[in-house]
Amino acid sequence: MGRGKIEIKRIENANSRQVTFSKRRAGLLKKAQELAILCDAEVAVIIFSNTGKLFEFSSSGMKHTLARYNKCVESSDATVDVHKVEKREHDEVDILREEITTLQMKQLQLLGKDLTGLGFKELQNLEQQLNEGLLLVKEKKLLMEQLEQSRVQEQRAMLENETLRRQVNELRCLFPPVDCPLPAYLEYCSLEQKNIGIRSPDMACNSEIERGDSDTTLHLGLPSHVYCKRKESERDTHSNDSGAQIGIL
Repeated sequence: MGRGKIEIKRIENANSRQVTFSKRRAGLLKKAQELAILCDAEVAVIIFSNTGKLFEFSSSGMKHTLARYNKCVESSDATVDVHKVEKREHDEVDILREEITTLQMKQLQLLGKDLTGLGFKELQNLEQQLNEGLLLVKEKKLLMEQLEQSRVQEQRAMLENETLRRQVNELRCLFPPVDCPLPAYLEYCSLEQKNIGIRSPDMACNSEIERGDSDTTLHLGLPSHVYCKRKESERDTHSNDSGAQIGIL
């Protein structure tokens, strides 16, 4: 008679559980060895009992098999990552294509083409966008013109400045500097104030010449002291004449 099916669940009896573990462990290791021999496969089995004991089998060495296993796992993880990256890039490309298509459609609409599917509000929005764009273009054009004018004025000012600098250098070459420096303005003012209180007859005469008779003196070519004596004699004669007229009266 054949064996009946055993329900696969945890065996509650500890002795029965230990006996079953020993039998099945030996059978599993035997089957692993047969699989490695018959099929020329690299097989490794690791078993830990409930008490913590280790049982293992490896057809090519446990370390070699584990290193190969880790390498395969890493390569599979890398492959998964590559697939994820490719999928993300593909999604980004699709999004960019949709955006390019939308922008091309808007550009055609701004150029006045492909307007058949637009409604009244959409046409109003398109008109508003065109007006705003036109205002921005006009403002930018005005700013560019002002900038160009400023550049021209700057170049003109630089040329004028260079011309004035050249003229100043030429004048400096024509008129070399004087060795004796002129008195300062404050010293000149102090000397002028001191000379106001002390005035000689010649200076008074010179002041009179400056006030009104400079032209006559220049025409006659008389020296200043001769001119002063002549003015004094004229004053005396005038005073005598006026006294005689008073006596006659």
